[in-house]
Amino acid sequence: MRSVTGFQYDLRAATPNGPALAIVTEVAAGLRLYSLNGIDLVETFAVDATPPWGAGIVLAPWPNRIRDGLWQHGGIVQRLALTEPELSNAIHGLLRYSPYRMLERSPSSVTLAATVFPQGGYPFLLDTTVRYALTDDGLEVTHMVRNVGRETAPVALGAHPYLKIGGVPTADLVLTVAAHTHIDVDDRQNPVGESSVAGTRFDLRQGRRIGDIDLDDGFGGVGHESSEVLPEVSGEELVTRVASVTAPDGRSVAIWGDRNIRNVQVFTPRNFPFEGPDGPFLGLAVAIEPMTAPADAFNSGAGLRRLEPGESWTVRWAIRHAGFGL
Repeated sequence: MRSVTGFQYDLRAATPNGPALAIVTEVAAGLRLYSLNGIDLVETFAVDATPPWGAGIVLAPWPNRIRDGLWQHGGIVQRLALTEPELSNAIHGLLRYSPYRMLERSPSSVTLAATVFPQGGYPFLLDTTVRYALTDDGLEVTHMVRNVGRETAPVALGAHPYLKIGGVPTADLVLTVAAHTHIDVDDRQNPVGESSVAGTRFDLRQGRRIGDIDLDDGFGGVGHESSEVLPEVSGEELVTRVASVTAPDGRSVAIWGDRNIRNVQVFTPRNFPFEGPDGPFLGLAVAIEPMTAPADAFNSGAGLRRLEPGESWTVRWAIRHAGFGL
């Protein structure tokens, strides 16, 4: 049977903590599975299913939402397809249903490529790649975008992994988010401001049990004080522990990012589809979405990268584990 997410790239590596396995899909260059010594570290889904709630997909050339699918370029209104019709937004970029082609592959890594072609609402030509590589302490992901068109192109990047720790109920995991600000939104999940998390229910810097919170919220100032005032950075080192989940026994799984990862979206759906011994059911999951910009960045300009013709941009993030010793 042919998979609805295309070819499945199996990555395998022997690590000090046991065998690591990842499965990356041809469609959306998505992370369908990542496990360590047989313990799942991301929510998975069946080979014959589409990614539920965007699980594992690459978000390019923008993450999150664009209000009404409208923005301006050179004084001309651009109209994107409303891919979140219930809220009248364009969401999660232009490659979530696109097939990627394989450029390089080893037993423990794969590099996939896809082109963003000029289209309604986004009149730019971009070459993109994403590389997944298993390491001793996790899974590293490297994105590259190159503007191969003739005009300056606005770009932001993100990803949509759902973290877990094997059979530990997600409700019992403690979520920690290293963000100083909360992206305040309207009833359509579009930004209306940015405020300090200090003293609010959005202050997750010391950690909170996931079962006690309900989020579909963006955060800024990841490792900094504000997502609005950061200088341009080019470093690709994984310098920031963006967010993590920790089990009662101390095991943890974290998202790390380079200096380009300035924002994170945390989403805790109660209706994520699972397969159990008695059949399918809906339950709690937690998405931790590393992003280079907040929602509606094409309009606000916050965190937006503007690539000149011929210019390339590289962004790195990783899933890292701790406390899983054999």
